[in-house]
Amino acid sequence: MSEQPKPDSPVAAKVFPSPNHGERLGADGMPRRPDMLVLHYTGMPDAGEALQRLCNPAAEVSAHYFVFENGHVLQLVPEGRRAWHAGKASWAGERDINSASIGIEIANPGHDGGLPPYPAAQIAAVIALSRDIVSRWSIPADRVLGHSDVAPERKLDPGELFPWEELNRAGIGHFVRPAPVRGGRFLSPGESGQPVEALQAMLAMYGYDIALTGRYDEATTAVVAAFQRHFRPERIDGIADASTITTLRDLIAGRPAATVIV
Repeated sequence: MSEQPKPDSPVAAKVFPSPNHGERLGADGMPRRPDMLVLHYTGMPDAGEALQRLCNPAAEVSAHYFVFENGHVLQLVPEGRRAWHAGKASWAGERDINSASIGIEIANPGHDGGLPPYPAAQIAAVIALSRDIVSRWSIPADRVLGHSDVAPERKLDPGELFPWEELNRAGIGHFVRPAPVRGGRFLSPGESGQPVEALQAMLAMYGYDIALTGRYDEATTAVVAAFQRHFRPERIDGIADASTITTLRDLIAGRPAATVIV
């Protein structure tokens, strides 16, 4: 009998292999190492069915890790390989997010299933796994992201109930206390002009894929909503109110120093 492979992370109980992966390559065609961590929810009612789908060759999807509601962790794809979890996505000019990242699927029915809260045991496991991954790969805090951050027009996961602030307190990811939601001047869909272009520039500066058109179009609305879902979840409406803009400004100002990836 052949020896069972060991997980890359000690947080994973075992390897449950998915065939859905490939080679990590940079824009120059050379092998690259991951410098991002992307978190997802499965968006399916049953965790077992979600796991089987991630291991089904016909589905053509996968992730490096799978975290059950009870905190049990399985590794599906070796960290050194390119899992198929992000799809069409972008961050800070990076277009091949799958080659750049390690992906974690978290069992949760998602918005279509009512977005139930994440159990404490599951979040504790996500924290332990993420801490191990970002430490071993020297992943910068501001490159720990949700699927909705890198694909704002397509995805909502891991959703507004995901406890990003709790992860930040554990040393994972970039987060600042959101500015209070109050009245005042705001930018909204349909507007145009220099203030809208300045908002787009700030979002692009942080990493979101957004064109500087000066028009508050559907794409801008989707990016603002994705930003709110991660960093200002009290109100998710795609409208750039004072709270949203102030929180974005504070994130940019408090961004951690760049980490050199070797």
